[in-house]
Amino acid sequence: MRRFAVLLALTLVGCAHPQLDRFEAALAAQDSATAALEGWCGAKVTASPAGGPDLPAAAGDRALLEVPAGEPLRYRHVRLSCNGKILSEAHNWYVPARLGPDMNRQLDTSGTPFGKVVAPLRFTRERAPGSGMEGCPRGTILRHKALLRLPDGRPISLVIECYTSANLR
Repeated sequence: MRRFAVLLALTLVGCAHPQLDRFEAALAAQDSATAALEGWCGAKVTASPAGGPDLPAAAGDRALLEVPAGEPLRYRHVRLSCNGKILSEAHNWYVPARLGPDMNRQLDTSGTPFGKVVAPLRFTRERAPGSGMEGCPRGTILRHKALLRLPDGRPISLVIECYTSANLR
């Protein structure tokens, strides 16, 4: 609803950004948001910690991930940047037991985006239920909530991506 209100307000003042539709199409064309962002900005995307407390997954999110209450989830909150510009902020809950030890180590210790680390798993991406800008910082122009699945259908990650206006410049 908030995205609609922002777009409506921009349209009414004659400032709607023509690149927003193209940006959304670029995101929709890839299973990896990281790959889409690298294609969009034309350079390598890096992840840096966004700070703040770890957010627990909601009960409904655990159900989407098909993870019982006792099974561990990990949380990763990063900003994805390209050429010094922050393109997105991502909240990612993932199932470490469905990743290899090297992938978990890399996610814990590096600035490599989640999508790059798990790319060898050949995951697919599907939009998950959720709307509005909940969990996103001020200045967010677009929010996606997505579920990443292994080829056998098991979910590995639930991510909320908050895209910034830097994508439209």
